[in-house]
Amino acid sequence: MVEQIIRTIDVRGTSLSRAELLETVPRAQMGVSQAEELVAPILEAVKTRGAAALRDYAEKFDHVRPRNLRVPVEAMQHALDTLEPHVRAAIEESVSRIRAVCQSQVPQDFSTPLADGARVSQRWIPVERVGLYVPGGKAVYPTSVIMNAVPAQAAGVESLAIATPPSADNPDGLPNATILATCAILGVEEVYAVGGAQAVAMFAYGAKGSEPQDGEVLCEPVDMITGPGNIFVATAKHMISGVCGIDAEAGPSEIGIIADSTANPAWLAVDLMGQAEHDELAGSVLITDDEALAQKVIAELEERVPHTKNSERMATALRGTQSAIVLTDNLDQSIDVANAYAAEHLEIHTAQADDVVKRIRNAGAIFRGPYSPVPLGDYMSGSNHVLPTGGTARFQSGLGVHTFMKAVEVIEYDEQGLKALARKVNDFAVSEDLPAHGECVLTRFIDDPYNKETLAAQEDAAGL
Repeated sequence: MVEQIIRTIDVRGTSLSRAELLETVPRAQMGVSQAEELVAPILEAVKTRGAAALRDYAEKFDHVRPRNLRVPVEAMQHALDTLEPHVRAAIEESVSRIRAVCQSQVPQDFSTPLADGARVSQRWIPVERVGLYVPGGKAVYPTSVIMNAVPAQAAGVESLAIATPPSADNPDGLPNATILATCAILGVEEVYAVGGAQAVAMFAYGAKGSEPQDGEVLCEPVDMITGPGNIFVATAKHMISGVCGIDAEAGPSEIGIIADSTANPAWLAVDLMGQAEHDELAGSVLITDDEALAQKVIAELEERVPHTKNSERMATALRGTQSAIVLTDNLDQSIDVANAYAAEHLEIHTAQADDVVKRIRNAGAIFRGPYSPVPLGDYMSGSNHVLPTGGTARFQSGLGVHTFMKAVEVIEYDEQGLKALARKVNDFAVSEDLPAHGECVLTRFIDDPYNKETLAAQEDAAGL
């Protein structure tokens, strides 16, 4: 008996609790504990041995020993000069669109007057130095350069460094030429031929040089690390998250689709296939209240998957436990399932798409209607494709300008503003058994805040 291309989960006729829904939706299984055992010595080696360890790991994992761990600027310019014109045009269009969206995302400072001499303001301050990780692996991701660098630049980050794996096809161990060309287009000059968990370690701890071309210090530590990667990159980011900031611990990519009887089954099938192409753990989930539509989608998958280039990888992902067609009683239940799944990418293929969009609480990004497929967002919709995975969209946003900025409040009270609150602050502090907090404020207006017998009289005399 031939295994069906994708399994079916039938929740019709059930009334699942929130906990049961979260348990029912498909999800990739991640072996994080095993990854931690492998990642820990890498982090320690890079921390202590710097560039020497980075070259050793490049030789071990990428099968090349880069002469220049920091990519020469001339190599990036050469990559741009030799880039095919139509590819350059596509990259520049993508940059233009996401830059326009990012400019609109920049948060504004504000100031709130609370009383005479009492004001609280908020400043948005960019992170000073950021390390951007661009994965290699089964594909080439110049889009990851764009999706990380453009919002960081819009936020005003002054120091940007990019790490991406060296290419075994390049005798000098330089990274992929299209990635280097994209860095040149964006004006990012600090680029390292370093991949995997070792790149995360380099950014977190910095790395001393080991050969003359490295200089004494190859790479200075960063304040934040962003960008997707495999389980080892995600695990490394988790393990160093107390050393510097991270955007998220990205898991396998995923798509959820809500569809009703008006949807085109062929389009649903190819959208599920597009996501399954990423890797064997990618999740493809269709949620529908139309069983006939579900059967048509299965037939389309059976027909189409064998004809595409990465069919073996795709079929593995579609047959995995992380992928499924979920059959529901009605659109309301479909929305409930989608909110529990909290997909990285959620497509809406329904008659009343706007109404459905308004009811979605949990999704990394929402793709409304049949002409807004996920690959549009992957490349040049203007949105960012670095999005929360594994259900974390229930509490996390995708990468954007806000990722690279910190909200810092500025408290500005003059004498009169503080005086109006001094007695109340002291009362509050005493109620929490933190009297020195109150005494700190009272000292500005009375002589002896430690004399509790005369305190009330002193407060009255000072006009508190």
